[in-house]
Amino acid sequence: MSEAIRDDAVQGGAIQAGAVAGEEARDGTVPQPDPVMAEIGRGMELGQRGERDAARRVFAGIWDRTGADGDPFHICALAHYMADVQDDPEEELVWDLRALEAAGRVSDERAESAGVTSPVAAFYPSLHLNLGDVYRRLGEPALAREQLARGRDAVGTLGDDGYGQLVRGGLDRLAERLDAQSDARLDETDAVGSSGE
Repeated sequence: MSEAIRDDAVQGGAIQAGAVAGEEARDGTVPQPDPVMAEIGRGMELGQRGERDAARRVFAGIWDRTGADGDPFHICALAHYMADVQDDPEEELVWDLRALEAAGRVSDERAESAGVTSPVAAFYPSLHLNLGDVYRRLGEPALAREQLARGRDAVGTLGDDGYGQLVRGGLDRLAERLDAQSDARLDETDAVGSSGE
């Protein structure tokens, strides 16, 4: 989704589209390649190149195979990125809610086995940011503010690296937009990893 506040795992985010080959996990082991996450990564690349329909088809194919009963880590990542390529904010909301629900079922151990170097708790700031932004655009400022507060409460799980600063900045911009009562999408310079439109 372009011009929305989105995080970008390719830039070092918490929800990653597969481990880097040969990169060690926190416990010193090298995670095995995950074909589902690799396919999610291909969908992300399509979305980032502006090929939103193609990205949706890739993500829909994965969803058709895994569904709501699949691996919660896969569901969380898939839903997180499927939301990015939705044109309809109502559909975006459905996928953002799926991502949040699935995150609650992902263990740190499962995330680490996929090559994620941060605890699952670090997923929540961007998940709440994304929900806050879509609620804002849907004209639900109270729900948007609730998600903003949850995102800010969880932001301490992020490092002081580029990704942490990106999400913190996105939360600040969301607050500014809520204060201005704006329902406009944030532009590329305001977005947290917007996928372009």
